Amino acid sequence: MKAIWNGRTIAESDTTVVVEGNHYFPADSVVREYLESSDTTTVCPWKGTANYYSVVVAGEENRDAAWYYSDPKKDAAEIKDHIAFWRGVEVR
Repeated sequence: MKAIWNGRTIAESDTTVVVEGNHYFPADSVVREYLESSDTTTVCPWKGTANYYSVVVAGEENRDAAWYYSDPKKDAAEIKDHIAFWRGVEVR
């Protein structure tokens, strides 16, 4: 699987974890230079608290387009150390 935005591959892995239709990429498969930390958080009742990154490529920012669970709840333990994408990031 690949995550692509603004013409650049920002993540690539053969071992994504699919939860609720979203591909979670292992953290070490993501090109960190394209991520900027965000203060945004959301809470999922069964996964826990999500933290966000903005995706920045070629000077363009896609705010909060990546998320992760640093300490997921037990039922979502498989997505620990994984990052997912949305908001126009193409995952294929």
